[in-house]
Amino acid sequence: MNDDLRLQQRVTDELEFEPSVDPAHIGVSVREGVVSLSGHVSSFAEKFAAERAVRRVKGVKAVAQELEVRLPSDRKLADDEIAARAVRILNWDVSVPHGRVSVKVEHGVITLGGEVEWQFQRAEAERDVRKLGGIKSVVNDIAVVPNVRSEDVRATIRAALERNAEVEANKITVTVSGGKVTLGGKVNAWTEREAVERAAWSTPGVTQVEDDIELARP
Repeated sequence: MNDDLRLQQRVTDELEFEPSVDPAHIGVSVREGVVSLSGHVSSFAEKFAAERAVRRVKGVKAVAQELEVRLPSDRKLADDEIAARAVRILNWDVSVPHGRVSVKVEHGVITLGGEVEWQFQRAEAERDVRKLGGIKSVVNDIAVVPNVRSEDVRATIRAALERNAEVEANKITVTVSGGKVTLGGKVNAWTEREAVERAAWSTPGVTQVEDDIELARP
């Protein structure tokens, strides 16, 4: 059995292990470490959970997400009802600045807009609406508008990497230009790469992260 077939089996096993995913209608193919998911799921939350499960598998270099959300007839909601629920859940979340995030819903697709000061606020708003039933996808167009210096951003990211037990900080390069952070170097696992990205996105002033980190061959 070649490497791609072994990885395909591990991904299939992980999808079957994940309780929030029904793998019955999900197809898995692998080519040179890149996993493609096809088929359909019953909710956007399940679609996201399936992708997260695949990324946990050792040896996965990238994920091509082609899953379609097919809502059961009893889960379909009118756009105005989805929009009202999205606004309520955002208002309940103290992490999201009140009145700074706009919501648009069209054919079950939620588009978030507006401006916030921190990346975690942008991410939290998306996490909130992903939980809603009756949606097909989420488009996050919220802009992060910071007011910090590039050298402060780089120093904060480097310090976060040094503290993180999952990351070999000396193997990671960090370049900052305005609010854009470019990450380089090499890691041993996808989870380590995600930890580095998370450290970058958690830093005040970061509006864009370009991840050029390479995964070492298993």
